[in-house]
Amino acid sequence: MIFELNLLVLVLALTLDRIVGDPDVLWARLPHPIVLFGKAISRMDGWFNRAEFTKEKRRRNGVLAIVVLLLLSVAAGLVLHWFFALFGLAGILLEVICVTVFLAQKSLADHVEAVAAGLKENGVAGGRKAVAMIVGRDPETLDEPAVCRAAIESLAENFSDGVVAPALWYVVFGLPGLLAYKMLNTADSMIGHKSERYLDFGWASARLDDLANWPAARLSIALIAAGAWLKRGSAACREAFRIAMRDGGMHRSPNSGRPEAAMAGALNVQLAGPRVYSGVVVMEPMINGSGRETAVVEDIETGVSVFYASCSVLTFVVLAIFLFLL
Repeated sequence: MIFELNLLVLVLALTLDRIVGDPDVLWARLPHPIVLFGKAISRMDGWFNRAEFTKEKRRRNGVLAIVVLLLLSVAAGLVLHWFFALFGLAGILLEVICVTVFLAQKSLADHVEAVAAGLKENGVAGGRKAVAMIVGRDPETLDEPAVCRAAIESLAENFSDGVVAPALWYVVFGLPGLLAYKMLNTADSMIGHKSERYLDFGWASARLDDLANWPAARLSIALIAAGAWLKRGSAACREAFRIAMRDGGMHRSPNSGRPEAAMAGALNVQLAGPRVYSGVVVMEPMINGSGRETAVVEDIETGVSVFYASCSVLTFVVLAIFLFLL
């Protein structure tokens, strides 16, 4: 019964998030839970990742820190679920709102659409300003096609870890699984990168995040392909699968390349390739090297339409499973 209830809550949360997203008027007055997660991670960083510590101690401390943060997240999820259960139907609606907060359909699409709008209104300078909000690469190094590629890559990658993964972890483990996943994903974005400061302290967070995102990244391939079929036809669907199977492993991340390759095939455009982060050039091959070399604003807009169609497929699949079990 709990599994079926999770499915119902997720359908409602996906629908609500699609319509409402993250309203600025709400989070201007209240701290977003991800902000609170970030503060907890920063506190652990300050306590356990000091410059005078050896590399070995930093790694041990990093393991301890993420374990403590995940246990706290699970505990918070259990308390919230218990609290919501006290209110019957109203409690179910409260859990729907809670789950909605941790999904990123509309907010992600809005940020990516802002890149297209920036390019149309203010040229490459407008596109760089907007894309800097969603990617970590140096915006001043990007020409217009690179801005378009960056937006599309972010859209595909975050479909996996901002929509599919939290949905999956919630269905299987409820609020404890959802909060633990979001804490882990936030930790990976903050301390999981391979800088000198975080190479050891963030090692456990990065490895666990790779593991947590493994199933969602592969499920995202099928969802993007289905979205491509709905918006662009069967040929785009086949290309999404083909390129994902062929090029998905070319990315330095074991997961990010899967949805990015599927989107590259769906749009028939090249993605990835060399990029600059904090002045450091990261050399990677082009995904879908046989696709169009120059990405354009229309590719961003088409990508968003495929993304929304993929989100609709996810919602429909969850609803279908719920009705079947019912």
